[in-house]
Amino acid sequence: MDPTHREPEEYGREADGHAPRPRPSRDPLTPDFGQHTPALARTVRVVAGEHLLTVNPVDGSEIELSPPTERPGHPAKRTPEDRAEADHAAQPPAPAGPAQPEHPLLGRQEEREHLVRLLARGRSVRLTGPAGSGRTSLLDLVAEDCEDLAPDGVIRLTGHRRTAADLLHDLFHIVYDAPLHRPDDEELLALVREVGAVVVVDDLEFGGADLDRLLDATPECAFLLGATPDVPAPTAESAVAEVALSGLDRAGGVEVIERAVGRVLTEEEANWAGDLWFESEGLPLRFVQAGALLRQRDHLRAETAAVDEFGVFEDARPFTAPTPAGPPAGEAEEIPLPSLGEAAAPAPLLAARLSASARAALRFAVALDGEVPHQAHLPALVGDTHADAALGELAACGLVSPVGGRYRLAAGVQAQLEAAGYADDAATRALTAARHYAWWAGHPSVTPARVCAEADAVLAALAVTVPETERPAEGEQATSVELARTAAPAFAAGLHWSAWEQALHEGAEAARLAGESADRAYFHHELGVLALCTGQLDRARSELEASIGLRGSLADKRGTTAGRRALALVADRSGDVPGLAFAATAAEEAPDTRHAEPASTPRGITAALPSAPPTGPTLVTGRPAATPPAHRGRGGLRGLAKRNLVAAGAGALLVAVLGTVVTLGATSGADPNAPSDTVGVNPTADTGVGDDGLGGETPGGDTDAGKTGDATTRPTDPGPDGTMGTSDDPTPTGTAEPSPDTSSSHGTGSGGTSPSPTRSPSASQSPRPSTTPSETTSESPSETASPSASESTSEPTDPPSGSTSSSASNSISSTPAGSASPSGSGYSDSDPLI
Repeated sequence: MDPTHREPEEYGREADGHAPRPRPSRDPLTPDFGQHTPALARTVRVVAGEHLLTVNPVDGSEIELSPPTERPGHPAKRTPEDRAEADHAAQPPAPAGPAQPEHPLLGRQEEREHLVRLLARGRSVRLTGPAGSGRTSLLDLVAEDCEDLAPDGVIRLTGHRRTAADLLHDLFHIVYDAPLHRPDDEELLALVREVGAVVVVDDLEFGGADLDRLLDATPECAFLLGATPDVPAPTAESAVAEVALSGLDRAGGVEVIERAVGRVLTEEEANWAGDLWFESEGLPLRFVQAGALLRQRDHLRAETAAVDEFGVFEDARPFTAPTPAGPPAGEAEEIPLPSLGEAAAPAPLLAARLSASARAALRFAVALDGEVPHQAHLPALVGDTHADAALGELAACGLVSPVGGRYRLAAGVQAQLEAAGYADDAATRALTAARHYAWWAGHPSVTPARVCAEADAVLAALAVTVPETERPAEGEQATSVELARTAAPAFAAGLHWSAWEQALHEGAEAARLAGESADRAYFHHELGVLALCTGQLDRARSELEASIGLRGSLADKRGTTAGRRALALVADRSGDVPGLAFAATAAEEAPDTRHAEPASTPRGITAALPSAPPTGPTLVTGRPAATPPAHRGRGGLRGLAKRNLVAAGAGALLVAVLGTVVTLGATSGADPNAPSDTVGVNPTADTGVGDDGLGGETPGGDTDAGKTGDATTRPTDPGPDGTMGTSDDPTPTGTAEPSPDTSSSHGTGSGGTSPSPTRSPSASQSPRPSTTPSETTSESPSETASPSASESTSEPTDPPSGSTSSSASNSISSTPAGSASPSGSGYSDSDPLI
């Protein structure tokens, strides 16, 4: 034995001496209950006009402009064989079980020929008849007679819950081979204009202007329309011929019953059929149902007779207590004819004699607003493996009728069954159907086309379960929300967009009732994408902004990114400019303003500013502390554009201020007497003896010829006593004006100018009225003491004779606030503002 390989030596080596190949692992005998990798989401790429739509059932559909390589060319038309195959697939499925007898169309030959003649001339015709009048059967016969009238043959459509736009798209997909392609309106009109066919539309639900648009879009087509009398009539300009369908005569009604029963009626049965014809106004559906009643009666009589004659089933019959009204022993049990009331509303009696599976299927149909589930779903819904044969029983009795590729309860059957108690458990049945469809629509093996074929039943289940939606337990999901989440992507991928829109609306309402914010955000996102695909930009913007707000609160980054991309595409389609969008909402989001005192201005800039002070207060706009809650939901390009515009404005303002500073500095250098060029490197103020602040620069201490002089003139003659500042000093001529600057009165006490930057009088106040010299001398002691304190430190130099005014203009002023100007105003053009 090899210690490494625990096998016999002859089995441990191959014939050539090499090591054996590893054996493939066996399948486990028990299932693996560990966690499996979740199945990947089924995504589908659809070309919708100029957009490329990627249907994503997890994070929401993504939309972008379709690249040139993804855009399909001009679609090719289907061959006649392909059209025949598609037409056969669109027919309602044949019921399971034995073949049902065909009901021939009696008494309609004249109407049939008239319709064919009108269509051969290229006229469009509307066949009007009440429900149950045999309108659908007549349309099928006429369609068979018109197979060779048009180059594209005969195209059958259903108008049940379809709009004019839906019919145009259905016509496009039947004629052209264009999978996963939904053209926009302009391209669609150009393509259907090339179609030449006889179009048969049954169960039409619109007329008037909508019908005119349908006819104008397809000028090469002749339409055969089937509708009930309550549908709006075509307009006079449409030139649509009207053909009314009436009921059968008495003989025709009796013949329909005899064909259904398979024998000639007795005299009693013929009289009963005559009474039924008078009550039903000759509707063929009533005679089909009456024939089913007689056929069931014959089966019951045959079973009773066989038991009485042979007794083979006597032991199997359920035991019933004898009643006094029972038939005598030895006589056959007689089953009377249904009453006229039962014949007029035969649904409960017919259903009572059907199998249990058929009755359960009827209860589901009542719960789903008359929609009969496909026979493939009946075994799972009913719980019987043979329940698919129930559809055959219902069709043979005339309780269901074909509508497009599906079956619905026949006219009047739903109301009759509801009166008989078949709607008592409708809510429970609808919830069961919703759970089944939620599982089925999300299964990977189910194609979008199959889900679209079952769209009416799915939407009916949603319509019933959504109003009853409640908050689910922890870790669970509401059935209505789950059904909408699984069905909506399938409708989008299957190009059934009217059902897609309805499922999204129902899902959004269900998510709101269930308190599911993530699902609600998904439905709003999908509604925005759908609106963008159909050109409704305003609606798309509102839905996408709502979705982004909800996903932002949930920190859903992937969903938020998808929403912002779609919102950017909306802005691109609508031509929105970020700056204009910001300006439109600036008034709503403008923060509050506050008043503030103007800041001090540097000396070099203040000297070049105009002396006229501003007449109003300065507004300083402050940045708000936080974004108002009402605007936090606004995201996407608008918020980014606002921030960019604010930053650009701030930068432009900064550049303007710096440019102004540079310009003013350059222009001020042209004046040789500008203060900015005469400031020396030595300090201009020092602390005086016994003074609390900085003293002013003494006039005689600076002999620089570049000085501009005294701003406000003071006495230069000491008077008779030879002392400056006494009462005998001569008074300067001219009017004086007190300085509006009050900073010196509560400054350091020195009459000199403080080197610290102070507020300029021209920037904050207007000059006060001029005062007389007597008013100047009556100033407070604190103001009059400043010149003496300053002069005690440094005496001024007397100017040469004959140049008093020029020397006054060439000395730097250190006059206190109460001094006057000789020019008659508080300031002069040559005064530097300090």
